[in-house]
Amino acid sequence: MSKSGIVNVRMVITEEKILSNIDKVQKLINPNSKKQIVQLEDDAYFKDLIESIKTYLIEYPKKKNFPISVYKAAYGLVEYATNQFEENTKKIEELIRQREKNISLAASLKSVLEAVETKAEGWKDSIKEISNDFSEDIIETLGVIGRTKSNTSENYKDALKLINARIGNLETNLHIEIDMERIEDRSKALSYIGIEVADALKLIPAPEEKAETVVEEKVEEVKETPAEVEENKKYIEETRVDVKPSLWQRIKNSKVVRAIKYIMKIKVVIEMPNSLPEGRGE
Repeated sequence: MSKSGIVNVRMVITEEKILSNIDKVQKLINPNSKKQIVQLEDDAYFKDLIESIKTYLIEYPKKKNFPISVYKAAYGLVEYATNQFEENTKKIEELIRQREKNISLAASLKSVLEAVETKAEGWKDSIKEISNDFSEDIIETLGVIGRTKSNTSENYKDALKLINARIGNLETNLHIEIDMERIEDRSKALSYIGIEVADALKLIPAPEEKAETVVEEKVEEVKETPAEVEENKKYIEETRVDVKPSLWQRIKNSKVVRAIKYIMKIKVVIEMPNSLPEGRGE
């Protein structure tokens, strides 16, 4: 077997391996998958998979002959990661709104509790005003505190303890912070793909570009007039659906730049990892 033949065989094996690695990454970032990435900084396996895909894209010798199957799989991975990042950003925004609402509810409950404890004028009306915002047991417990004459009774102490615990839960938002950290961990992995793989993939000519060349060659073969050729080219440019650049723009504007900066502006328990690479322009 010639030397070139050996190289070709190795290239086929590498192509199959890269397709397998892309599939593994896709499963790791799938929110419905049982095995998901947890910590980007600690997941060497995930980063090795991404590095292998990136290296293959960058070091492939003849970019014009790049395997279409690998291009489509890598492009699909980036698009999937981009969509998932968008969904995560929406979820974080929802959690932030819920946390702000909880803090507001805590302030309202604390204010009503003070009115009930001191038997302030209109304390019963104060309870009614928040009846739609809290569960029935909270409303009834406030009534117990208001009706109890002795603040040393066990019923009074138990009722007060329950209300204060509810206020504390609303103020700390522990479950929301946990959800944010979990989503943030996935977002780090998704942005890692968006930066590393997408940046390398831009070096590969898209298969659509080859299809356009064939169309233009066919136009020349029928020997149309220059005006007809120009008109056909113009029609193709105006009607062609340009998918690839829109994805790059989405990654640049909303995924790895604006979305991360937005998340960083809000006061949540989110810190960018030291190992997260910079975008190198895009």
